[in-house]
Amino acid sequence: MALTDFCPSNDEKVQLFGLLLEVNARLARDLGATLETECDLPLAWFEVLLRLRRAPEGRLRVSEIADAIVHSNGGTTRLVDRMEAAGLVGRRLCPSDRRAVHVVITDEGDARLDEALAVHVAFLDASLGRRLDAAERDALGTLLGKLRDAD
Repeated sequence: MALTDFCPSNDEKVQLFGLLLEVNARLARDLGATLETECDLPLAWFEVLLRLRRAPEGRLRVSEIADAIVHSNGGTTRLVDRMEAAGLVGRRLCPSDRRAVHVVITDEGDARLDEALAVHVAFLDASLGRRLDAAERDALGTLLGKLRDAD
């Protein structure tokens, strides 16, 4: 094959990455619409609440949230501001560093997250559980983890 015959858009890795982006965009769009309709909860808010619940001490700095949900620090600060105004999260001074502020989930945030998680699990059952068997889901999880953790 001549160098002029090579078309990067036909490269297997380019196509695979495009497919990964397409599937991610479709799942995020559909889940976001479902959460908005059934729980009146934006997908970004759901992600923040879930990250806070999973955090080892139940709290994260805004920069940690931004890294986890792939937003800018400024955008995440505004997102947390809106969530705080809605009563879903609060800000607390860090006990070991008085300059640092942590974001924590409130009781209302916990309740809303529980409601959203029930919707989320049903969505995942319909979108993944019925389309992929257990072995395929396990393999997909392994592969996605490998891509996520690559240096």
